[in-house]
Amino acid sequence: MNTTNNKEYFMNNFKKIGLTALAGSLMTLGSAQAGEMSVSGAANVTLKFGKGGGNTSRSIGTDKDVTFTGGGELDNGTTFSMSTTVADNYELSASTTTINTPSLGSFSFGTSTGSASYKFDEEVPQAYEQVSDGKQTMANQIGNYMDNNYVLYTSPTLEFGGAGITLDIGYTPQATDTSIVDGGQATYDPDIGAGKEAGVTITYDALKVGIYGSERERTTPFATSTTGQQSHDEFNGVWYATYSAGPVSIGYSESYMDAGVTSTIETVNSAKTVRTAGGLFEGEQMSVAFNVNDNLSISYSQSEETYDTQDDVATAVTTDDDVTETIDALQIAYSMGGMSIKAYNMEVSNPSQDDNAADQSVTEIALGLAF
Repeated sequence: MNTTNNKEYFMNNFKKIGLTALAGSLMTLGSAQAGEMSVSGAANVTLKFGKGGGNTSRSIGTDKDVTFTGGGELDNGTTFSMSTTVADNYELSASTTTINTPSLGSFSFGTSTGSASYKFDEEVPQAYEQVSDGKQTMANQIGNYMDNNYVLYTSPTLEFGGAGITLDIGYTPQATDTSIVDGGQATYDPDIGAGKEAGVTITYDALKVGIYGSERERTTPFATSTTGQQSHDEFNGVWYATYSAGPVSIGYSESYMDAGVTSTIETVNSAKTVRTAGGLFEGEQMSVAFNVNDNLSISYSQSEETYDTQDDVATAVTTDDDVTETIDALQIAYSMGGMSIKAYNMEVSNPSQDDNAADQSVTEIALGLAF
């Protein structure tokens, strides 16, 4: 009797039986019902003009976005969905896949406008646009390096003492803010490593509070460059609070950015570039919005962002003071079904933290159509 052949025969059949049972179990637990697909979109036509600081041109702009969404449900209650937004010239604006479990929360994978940072930056009420639309702000860039090929976990909303608490935790293996699609591999960057983020959102009646922090690794810490700059891990953070009482909403937010770059002192009469200037950025925003009726709303917002130079040279000159960029924004919006007319005026002092720059005024009027 050939014991070896009998053993192989028995094992092969055992594997077939086991694999068949496993496949049947997976099909029972994970089979999907018929999914659905939908398309939505928006078109905007804007007239934008300004004055001061070379900002005197007038322009008419058009913006068109089309979003494809789809999803389905498994037999165990788990749902899955995808969303892809295509902007002008058929460029991919955002693409996200989300798996939502019945009790464990959701898991999202994707690129652009999907990381947790978009739930926390400039999160104060406005009638139309964030103030960064008129002038780029540091607050708008908090944690935005996390939105390329990330994985984001969002917990179920937990009830505690009448308050709802939600947790977001995200990770990307290379936080270079470069979109990679179709299973591609990000181009190696010798200076930037992984990115991590976490945020907590608390709601209690009409009060909402959010706290967020993110960090990305500098894989060549304290390596002196040709410009004399040194690098260390970058940290971004923000917190906000909003409260609504009838037609009135108010909000306040503080943000902080240490881009991981230190260098010799920078003068106050030069423009600062976020994540390149060797120093710290600290900002705050406040706003109040009023819904006049179901169609008309107005808001006022103010943003202040201060650049704090960080000089690690023992002989540093300390005569230069910090400089603050200030933005005051008045906005109005009127909607009529799928059509809206919106406008803002923003007054900017010390643009880009340069106290030698002329004040700027930016005005935009927009016609929006949604379908």
